[in-house]
Amino acid sequence: MVTQTTSDGAASSASIGQLVASIKDDLTTLVRDEIELAKAEMKEDAREAALGGGLLAFAAFLGVVAFILGSFALVYGVHALGLALGWSFLVVAGAYVLTALVLALLAKGRFGRMSRASRTKTTARDAARALTGSTDRT
Repeated sequence: MVTQTTSDGAASSASIGQLVASIKDDLTTLVRDEIELAKAEMKEDAREAALGGGLLAFAAFLGVVAFILGSFALVYGVHALGLALGWSFLVVAGAYVLTALVLALLAKGRFGRMSRASRTKTTARDAARALTGSTDRT
């Protein structure tokens, strides 16, 4: 028997089983409360993410509209320099194609420099060999 002091200061005896049951109930309540808190926080985060995503989508839409309007302004600016309107559209489109090709080549170079997690693969393979006791190198 274990002596336990109650809130009014009186001593009462409780068995180990009762204490373990009390601890289990407290832990169960604590875990349940933590799960509820996590759910509430995740709902709030989901709301914020949805609002942020919507705002970002609208900003992207406005960016596309501004790009299109800017392209027309550029075409008419080239036309104002004395080039026919059809050729002005062709010059601006060609500039965009050239820019897209340069960006694609830069991206290809960046992708070519990726390590493909080779160090991680090596260390994981070594760790697996150490755990299994294998000593051969493949």
